Amino acid sequence: MEECSTGALVPAVKPDPKASSVTDLADPGSGHVGRLVHEKELAEVDKDLLCPICMQMIKDAFLTACGHSFCYMCIITHLRNKSDCPCCAQFLSAKQLFPNFLLDKLLKKTSARQISKSASPVEHFRQALQQGCEVSIKELDTLLALLAEKKRKMEQEEAERNMQILLDFLNCLRKQKVDELSEVQTHLQFIKEDIGAVERCRMDLYRARDRYSVKLRMLGADDSISGARKQWHSSPDNNTGALSGRGGMSSWNLPRRDALSASDSQFLTQTGLAIARKKRVHAQFDELQECYLRKRCQMANQPYSQQERDKSVIQREGYTAGLADFQTVLTTLTQYSRMRVMAELRHGDLFHSANIVSSIEFDCDYELFATAGVSRCIKVFDFSSVLNDPVDMHCPVVEMPTRSKLSCLSWNKFTKNHIASTDYEGIVTVWDVNTRQSVMEYEEHEKRAWSVDFSCIDPTMLVSGSDDCKVKLWCTRQEASVIDIDMKANICSVKYNPGSSNFIAVGSADHHIHYYDLRNPSEPLHVFTGHGKTVSYVKFLSNYELASASTDSTLRLWNVRDNIPVRTFKGHTNEKNFVGLTVNSEYIACGSETNEVFVYHKEISKPVTWHKFGSPDLDDTEDDAGSYFISAVCWKSDSPTMLTANSQGTIKVLVLAA
Repeated sequence: MEECSTGALVPAVKPDPKASSVTDLADPGSGHVGRLVHEKELAEVDKDLLCPICMQMIKDAFLTACGHSFCYMCIITHLRNKSDCPCCAQFLSAKQLFPNFLLDKLLKKTSARQISKSASPVEHFRQALQQGCEVSIKELDTLLALLAEKKRKMEQEEAERNMQILLDFLNCLRKQKVDELSEVQTHLQFIKEDIGAVERCRMDLYRARDRYSVKLRMLGADDSISGARKQWHSSPDNNTGALSGRGGMSSWNLPRRDALSASDSQFLTQTGLAIARKKRVHAQFDELQECYLRKRCQMANQPYSQQERDKSVIQREGYTAGLADFQTVLTTLTQYSRMRVMAELRHGDLFHSANIVSSIEFDCDYELFATAGVSRCIKVFDFSSVLNDPVDMHCPVVEMPTRSKLSCLSWNKFTKNHIASTDYEGIVTVWDVNTRQSVMEYEEHEKRAWSVDFSCIDPTMLVSGSDDCKVKLWCTRQEASVIDIDMKANICSVKYNPGSSNFIAVGSADHHIHYYDLRNPSEPLHVFTGHGKTVSYVKFLSNYELASASTDSTLRLWNVRDNIPVRTFKGHTNEKNFVGLTVNSEYIACGSETNEVFVYHKEISKPVTWHKFGSPDLDDTEDDAGSYFISAVCWKSDSPTMLTANSQGTIKVLVLAA
């Protein structure tokens, strides 16, 4: 990573050159088979009629003084280089060559016989007519009638074949359409059942809302009557009290009108939100349709569990697991349409170009976050202070200078004050944030280390990956690596499975994700293929869902339990830089080389929303867009809040908003 806005380029592996001889092979139908046929024909020819030089039937036979016959061009070409006979090695010159007329005549007859053997009956008949064979009119009529009958038979057979082909096509098409119709009918049945279930649930919600409204009105009326009685008893004159009572009664309606107007305003606001969410549904309709049908078909026979999935008081009778799962997707997808900036701060010196933030991470309690990059310093900030203090420059609560540029950070998932880092010299360091000192330093990597990650299960274990093509596992209680995994390409990212300390995912420059069981590290459990370029990041959404980012400008979702690809996400631009990747249980976010942050829902391949960084220091927005890129992103747990940073050193707190 140079000390400028270009950032760290993602390692790439050049493909091994392939031997071009494979592509030069002749077509088997035209080359190999043709040679076999030719060799068979030559086997039938007398070997004495073959030219000793080209091993083909002699053309323009010439005889030498020593009694051997050759093709004229073959022997002339030979004598240009040598002066001897190819057969007996006697001295020979061009003046000692003589035409062999007898052999030429014999060769022509042999060639005619060969042609005659391979000729069709029609060709024989044509040759006979050309040679003047006498045929009577009666014989010609018989032949013509025979040929006409043969033609009609061939045409009939051809028509039958064409009809059979058409019939096969129509039968195949009918079967396909019947299957599609059956599928559509199944889908329509699912939709009909779900519409009924949703209608019943909606009516229950309406009834519950009406009951709550009646209770609220009754409570409001009770409070008003109680106040009126107090006013009546406190009045010295009953008539005055009666008047006061009437005044009080008239005043009861005022707060009610206010309440109604407030309710109307709230209703209008909710209507506006509903319209906006409907627009989002229509914008992603095709993807949502696919998601609904997939979930509904997969979970057709699984009943919906109210206790596990919904704590509301409304019982969802008739709901299936697929419908409930899809409603969750629909709710989370349409809930947000943009990202709002909550806070912004500068990382490092305003006048220093080396401000690229390579990594940004929250601690285990999501109270502190740390940043690292080319500025050779780990900075720890208090999140609440950054969010609540309206200042441009926030001072870190902890600063820890390092010897080299940093590439990655990882907080310990259990020990709040421990954080690990990797740098450009290949050193893996565990820091104590309280003392601002390093606890352990591991220097076994031979090249730049790109990634480090603490185990979510065992707080003493961490894993790192490097440009030296090695993955190393460390224990904070030992000074040397515990496990070494040698690979064939640069390692860009490593990540522990959050549900086990035995499984890790490795993103590599060989375009693949390697999934290892550390109890048998000699070979991966599975290799996930699909990316077209270097895999720059890997992150787990759950124990079995793995997201990956690549410089082919795509994100991919994998199921490590079933070892299958799930979905490909496109929309951002990433061709050479590390632009960051972060995940939570529902959303995947990444940076882009267009200086934008993109957010995807894990069930939809198109981005839900995106946010473009602006540059307050540059007036030319086009230069800004071309010079800077997003370099790090991090969700705040499962909340809609995210930390983002770009190559200019700008850090923003973004939140998903309606």
